[in-house]
Amino acid sequence: MQVDYIIVGLGLAGIAFAEQLRKHNKSFVVYEDNSQNSSLVAGGMYNPVVLKRFTPVWNAQEQLEVALPYYILLEKKLDRIYNHQVDIHRVFKSTEEQNNWFTACDKILLQDYMVPKIIKNENKCIHAPFKSGKLINTGRIAVKKLAMDYRALLKNENVLKEEKFHHDKILAFDNYIVYNGLKTNKIVFCEGYGLKENPFFNDLPMREAKGELITIHAPQLKVDYLIKSAIFILPLGNDLYRVGATFNWTDKTKTPTLEGKNELELKLRSVINCNYEIIDHSAGIRPTIADRRPLVGTHRANNKLAILNGLGTRGVMIAPLMAKKLFQHIENNVPLDKEISIDRFLN
Repeated sequence: MQVDYIIVGLGLAGIAFAEQLRKHNKSFVVYEDNSQNSSLVAGGMYNPVVLKRFTPVWNAQEQLEVALPYYILLEKKLDRIYNHQVDIHRVFKSTEEQNNWFTACDKILLQDYMVPKIIKNENKCIHAPFKSGKLINTGRIAVKKLAMDYRALLKNENVLKEEKFHHDKILAFDNYIVYNGLKTNKIVFCEGYGLKENPFFNDLPMREAKGELITIHAPQLKVDYLIKSAIFILPLGNDLYRVGATFNWTDKTKTPTLEGKNELELKLRSVINCNYEIIDHSAGIRPTIADRRPLVGTHRANNKLAILNGLGTRGVMIAPLMAKKLFQHIENNVPLDKEISIDRFLN
């Protein structure tokens, strides 16, 4: 058997690259063993504003110009709805933050998203003495639902290998690669924090940050927007809310912890004062890069091996654009931006 590409990993990066291959009529096989699940526990929000400092997200406009049409096409292909419009209410901590909000509203890149007024809190279940700022034209991608549907599609097409990928079984020849009897032109690694076990790219400076989320049932809360304060509270419908997230730099397991749950509940109680029930608790490992830019490129010694990784907390926004750039780089020799190229770490 022969295919144009092998993709290793089926999170947001792997799905986005698979769609690039479809668009350009390239054949492929995907290896996915469920060992990496940061995409499946992600909040899935797209928002071009850094809510801590009220500054533009890096390259957000170009990201959204590619991402939003991409999700529309996926919805049509899979006959599902994944993109849910969700406003954001950023709870202010002080009058200084209120002033900073108005200053940021004047920035050209943010004017389509930040509403230039203070929102008074009228919900008795929310603690917001300094009121809030409102962002519009933001939303949530149902990442877990998308990943499950896309996996089912690939399985139905018989191009999904639900098994562990063994890097030591790669046989590289001058013009092609063979893996387990499968001949291919390129292998693209979209392994998330599994990069640490990849002998071709594990010299890149990735750190693993464990994140935990809880899902609560809170019938009294009654909000249809994301609340951003000490944590985020994301409405899922039917009085369900996703609450997150923690950052743990030492625990490398994917097991939800009592410590993480307690941290989330402590912060949650500082934001809301109504009854709730925890109905789910999940954890995942985020692949993070010190400069907060993705890892995109080909191996310096063998350009048949490529990487698409390190998408961080904004994977739903950045994955489609990075997949497009990597494909153009591999197939058409289009240079990668220095900010995203793995060459920035190679001496």
